[in-house]
Amino acid sequence: MACLLGVHGSFEKAEIALREVAGWKLDDNTIRLLCHATASRASSTREQRETAEAFAQAKGDIELQIDAGKINTLDGWRDVKVAVFDRREPGEPITPSEWERRDLPRPTVRAVIAAVEEATAFGDRCVAEAKRLGLTDPMKMNVLGDGAEWIWNLADQRFPGASQCLDFWHGSGHLAEGAKAVFGSGAEAEAALDRGKLRLLEDGYWGVTEWIGELTANMPAGGDGAALGPVLNYFAGHQTRVNYVLRLRRGQSIGSGLVEGTIKQLVNIRMKQTGARWKVEHVPPLVEFAALSLGPEWDAFWKQN
Repeated sequence: MACLLGVHGSFEKAEIALREVAGWKLDDNTIRLLCHATASRASSTREQRETAEAFAQAKGDIELQIDAGKINTLDGWRDVKVAVFDRREPGEPITPSEWERRDLPRPTVRAVIAAVEEATAFGDRCVAEAKRLGLTDPMKMNVLGDGAEWIWNLADQRFPGASQCLDFWHGSGHLAEGAKAVFGSGAEAEAALDRGKLRLLEDGYWGVTEWIGELTANMPAGGDGAALGPVLNYFAGHQTRVNYVLRLRRGQSIGSGLVEGTIKQLVNIRMKQTGARWKVEHVPPLVEFAALSLGPEWDAFWKQN
């Protein structure tokens, strides 16, 4: 109970909750030490879990979603890289015009790894986790992430042949910048953005080029046409990662919201509290331990430990 409260809220709040609900007198420092020690034990016993069996029995696509968040450590602000492996059954096939109404199935199984380290070392960590999960064929994997170059370098080098997908909402943000540069804020910019999203979904990079051509042809006085160049260049670098129409037809995910949500809940909300500074070695185990608490392996971990 102390660990469950401690990984999802501050240690001070965990102390209060345990006292008020259970009548236990554990001070926040005791809870902190307990959480860090147990998280370290969870990391050291990762190989003993039956996650590979769960992945083998689950149906659907194999996804690897990768992203990074910021954490305030005793050595200053550092990147904490996070990867989520999961399997997700396909949703209903849809067309681009229906994408906003889609209700994609939740993953049936997942595994989370985190580390404060360079991309090369994190790539090795991702490969080791894939092997632990029995995911040895990159051709069967779908890698999803935002536009960060290190993510795609990792995917190319560590999981050659895997399908790659740029997070659609991240790409939409670049379309929004282009629409705003041309039309400013308001209904005209919103309408242009909606058209851009649809063109991106329908025809990927080439849809974006046609959309930018339309914006250029209808440029109002004061519009910043020069701002459209970087937008086009951005999508040119992701031409093979924006085949959204095919993924929608297959019922596949087109976003990396799973890993972004993990970072939001387990890094941003839990660890970016006022005045909080962390030892680097405590961050990854605590993130992974918090993720463990959200899945079915939590009970199994306590029975084994």
